[in-house]
Amino acid sequence: MFKKETIYLKLIIGAVLLVSIYSCKKISQKSQSVVYADYASFDWFEYKGKDDAYTNIVKSDNEYLNPILTGFYPDPTICRVGNKFYLVNSSFCYFPGLPIFESTDLVNWKQIGNIINRPEQADFGNSRLSGGMYAPTIRYHKGIFYVICTNVSGVGNFIVTAKNPAGPWSNPIVLPQVNGIDPDIFFDEDGKVYITHNGPPPNNVSLHDGHRAIYMLEYDLEKQKTVTEPKLVINGGTDLLKKPVWIEGPHVIKKGGFYYMICAQGGTGFNHSEVVFRSKSIYGPYESYAGNPILTQSHLDANRKNEVSTTGHADFVELPNGDWWAVFLGCRPYGEDLYNTGRETFMMPVEWKNDWPEIVGGNQPIPMIHQRPNLPVSKTKAESLNGNFVSKDDFNSSELDLKWNFIRTPKEKWYELINGKLLIRPGSESIHTETNFSFIGRRQQHLKFEASVKFEFTPKDNLQVAGLTAFQNEKHYFLIGKRLNSDNKPEVFVERTAAKINSGNSEVISKKELLDTDKSLFIKIEGNGRWYSFYYKTTEKGDWNLLTKDADGSILSTKEAGGFVGTYLGMYTSKNHF
Repeated sequence: MFKKETIYLKLIIGAVLLVSIYSCKKISQKSQSVVYADYASFDWFEYKGKDDAYTNIVKSDNEYLNPILTGFYPDPTICRVGNKFYLVNSSFCYFPGLPIFESTDLVNWKQIGNIINRPEQADFGNSRLSGGMYAPTIRYHKGIFYVICTNVSGVGNFIVTAKNPAGPWSNPIVLPQVNGIDPDIFFDEDGKVYITHNGPPPNNVSLHDGHRAIYMLEYDLEKQKTVTEPKLVINGGTDLLKKPVWIEGPHVIKKGGFYYMICAQGGTGFNHSEVVFRSKSIYGPYESYAGNPILTQSHLDANRKNEVSTTGHADFVELPNGDWWAVFLGCRPYGEDLYNTGRETFMMPVEWKNDWPEIVGGNQPIPMIHQRPNLPVSKTKAESLNGNFVSKDDFNSSELDLKWNFIRTPKEKWYELINGKLLIRPGSESIHTETNFSFIGRRQQHLKFEASVKFEFTPKDNLQVAGLTAFQNEKHYFLIGKRLNSDNKPEVFVERTAAKINSGNSEVISKKELLDTDKSLFIKIEGNGRWYSFYYKTTEKGDWNLLTKDADGSILSTKEAGGFVGTYLGMYTSKNHF
């Protein structure tokens, strides 16, 4: 009898425990659902490239496409370690920053990390979007990767190091003696290390607008600081009498007994170019090449097919077989010096003539198709970074893909990846402000494209909003989203902000009331050069409903918006948008 009572008692206790565990789990799930009900919940994000130029060309297996990195990937810098190549770009105030790519054939690139990915490395605060990280240089020396860069919104010039290029990278080693931007680090054969950079003209006396200079200092690797005063090595540019402007982006290369210095000149706009100097001594004097510039498109007919403009800011790399190649930035305008994709990364071979380097075809129209480098074709699988591709993120990972960025450094984590959904919490900051508002975006990489999302969001009042934005900066963007109208009814709307139209103030250019039963909302942005159209639907299999057709997208161009970045397509939400 005692055994039976014991068994019954154990069964009762077990049942109580099971009920308690189940109840706690239900309460936890309920409380979690209450918390996440305040979030905008994104099921997926899909991007489709649809450029006519890619549709109408045929590329052989022995050829590659330019640009090699489409979209906002400016100021490329490159180095080789064995049979692998590493490329880094400027990122300004996007975070994580300084994306780093790896390749074995110079054609197929895979992003392996972001060099700046921790708040202690860079806090962009409330800096303008085109502040932050300017013009890095990546080099490798005795088992260590070095990236030298300028944080114009923070510590200025700095160095970070890593043994693994995918990271982690060190906190910045600050270089207070380096007064300027676009630093380069060069490791000479005798063990000495030099930093070269753009700076103000000698004695801060400008002889003409855009007068700049190039300086050089010696750097001690063990002490982690500069050990000499800056020395002027190039004043003004190729010919001071011709008043050259904005000599910058220097890189030092040694070959055949000469030190070569390649620099950008002419500014980052239409007159951008690349020039080269050489000297038998590291500190000069440096001779300007009679064939300068070795790269520019400024003199060419703007009506040429598949125009590439503003080329410059190059870096060189030598292949194992002795061939040399250059990566450089350029733009693909859709007319009148208008481009929304920002400055992109292109590649062309380098040819040495009489101990001078020339970028092959650098003063001719940059070809969209060119013969590949003499390297084995990479077998690494990675998302395409050029051509017409489709990229869909179902948010099934526990971490955001490397292609996603925030605007400025997050102070806290306001998003979650749970059960195949990206949950973004509306912040008190809005897209109008120079803050880290709740935005997660990726680059627009084509002139003609589609970007669409499926999401759920229940606004609590008339100030809250969630949706999809084509964003250039806080004063130049489009937004298609969901909100409550003046009757507290849900509606989908398109908002535009542009300085040339409404002095940078936002305006709703179209709207449509939704049914209260419509929980999921599908929204889409289509771009076609200058023109952007906006669509919505409420069911997966339903037809897209046009909300706004052919809005003038030149407001997203660098020419109209200013700055140095390109258009991003991002998911956004705020509890204080209006």
